[in-house]
Amino acid sequence: MKVLMLNYEFPPLGGGGGVAAKKLAEGFIKLGYQVDYVTTGYAGLKKYENVDGINVYRVNVIGRKELSTATIPSMVSFPFLAYKKASELCKINKYSFINTHFAIPTGPLGIWISRKFSLPNILSIYGGDIYDPSKNYSPHKKWYLKKVVEWVLSNSRHIVAESSDIKDNALKHYSIEKDINTIPLAYEPVGFEKINRKDLDLDENLFYTISIGRLVKRKGFDFLIKAIKNTSDNVHALIIGEGPEINNLESLTKELNISDRIHFLGFVSETKKFQYLQNSDVYVLSSLHEGFGIVLQEAMQVGLPIISTDSGGQVDFIKEGKNGYLVNFGDVETLTDRINRFEKDCRLKINFSEYNREEIKKFEDKNICEEYLEILTYG
Repeated sequence: MKVLMLNYEFPPLGGGGGVAAKKLAEGFIKLGYQVDYVTTGYAGLKKYENVDGINVYRVNVIGRKELSTATIPSMVSFPFLAYKKASELCKINKYSFINTHFAIPTGPLGIWISRKFSLPNILSIYGGDIYDPSKNYSPHKKWYLKKVVEWVLSNSRHIVAESSDIKDNALKHYSIEKDINTIPLAYEPVGFEKINRKDLDLDENLFYTISIGRLVKRKGFDFLIKAIKNTSDNVHALIIGEGPEINNLESLTKELNISDRIHFLGFVSETKKFQYLQNSDVYVLSSLHEGFGIVLQEAMQVGLPIISTDSGGQVDFIKEGKNGYLVNFGDVETLTDRINRFEKDCRLKINFSEYNREEIKKFEDKNICEEYLEILTYG
């Protein structure tokens, strides 16, 4: 049994969509599949390598300048330049199906290969390829991108959205008559060495919120910082990530006179990230919108209660009053109140923590992949 996966992202190139697809690939391998994965090439990365059992084939594209961010030329050129490699693989392998990731830029490639070799194609959509209210070039806002996405959605045999929010936005903003399945992102617990707060230079007596993400406006870190201002001096915030908003955010902490309580940690290793999560008290997601939120799964793994904004895929698995709280974006007063609840009520924090440690097991990659295979069987 073999599956061909197509995605312009694969770690270390790109962001969450590549990570999610890799976890899905690992799940298919556990079910006995050979996984061949065609993705974008980059200086210093091998054109072929086996990564955790996945056969990764990288193709050169036009204008890729950074590992973390794709350029428009690199995205536009990927489906055309990857077509040859995908075709070569189909000629020498008998694939059971294709799994294409992102309506754009990868979507057209999946359809072309599916038609040429008469293979079932499952398109996985993530959010930014469908709807991103924070970006002027979100596909639903540009008529030419909208036409491409509509064509891809209409011509893909099966579609999987990672959340009901993405499914709803696809049906709302695009003229399609298509069933869309909702299957959450696969998650496999990450192993890491557990250490204590002292090893991270954290105070044993303080209450720490933690947030992870690129320092960009849509992540709403200014919203979080304003809420921290209204909590007790015992509450500090850890923020992991880099981005263009760092200077503005640092200026805000100085303006509010809480620069000693907001800790910008920058980029940290995967291991260090989990060590900070393990030693924090609550995870706060302050974004304007999220397609799903892999970081929330990571927080659940270590048993963190969650406070999150209420717009996006996270509403599928954050159960109000059981494993987290949902707040409106920009509602500083309510966010402050929810942080205070956890600081003052240790039992509440423990109950939410225990719930999340159990809830994360539902996202095991093998289980998620079985849901994908059911689509091929039952449509």
